[in-house]
Amino acid sequence: MRWQKIFIFLFLFPLFLSLAGCEAFVRKFTRKSKKSDQAVEMVLAPEEYKGPNMTKEELYRQYYVFWQSWQEELNNALIQKSSLKKKVDCAEQALKNLVNMRGLLVESARKNMDGDIAKSRDLRDQIEGDIYGTNNSRNLEAAEHLKSHIQKNFIYPKVKDYLK
Repeated sequence: MRWQKIFIFLFLFPLFLSLAGCEAFVRKFTRKSKKSDQAVEMVLAPEEYKGPNMTKEELYRQYYVFWQSWQEELNNALIQKSSLKKKVDCAEQALKNLVNMRGLLVESARKNMDGDIAKSRDLRDQIEGDIYGTNNSRNLEAAEHLKSHIQKNFIYPKVKDYLK
């Protein structure tokens, strides 16, 4: 009789526990429906962040420093025979900052910079066409000449009177 009670207890107690269950445990493992009723916010008119207002002098100096660093990076890429993508990217960024510098100058100073911008575009085109890097030394010489000419003629103290 005693063994019968123990057997019934051992057999029926786990059965009752499993039937009763733990609601929190069950909730953890039931699949929840995906909520698709949330409203999606659409941007109809994107706004461009203007950043802090800078004076023309500060902008010119910033573009000049950016141009200088990209031009130096281009020279290093040509010396180290880096990938074509690296050289073209450096030339493109240097040209972009040179054009930005030009936009801040008055018309008479712009005309002086137009020749250097044309040379920079020609250099970029030469680099793009030199797939195998056979003309690295010639392109390096042109880049260094362009860099020294721009540093000599368009450094901020020389053009501060020609800013718009």
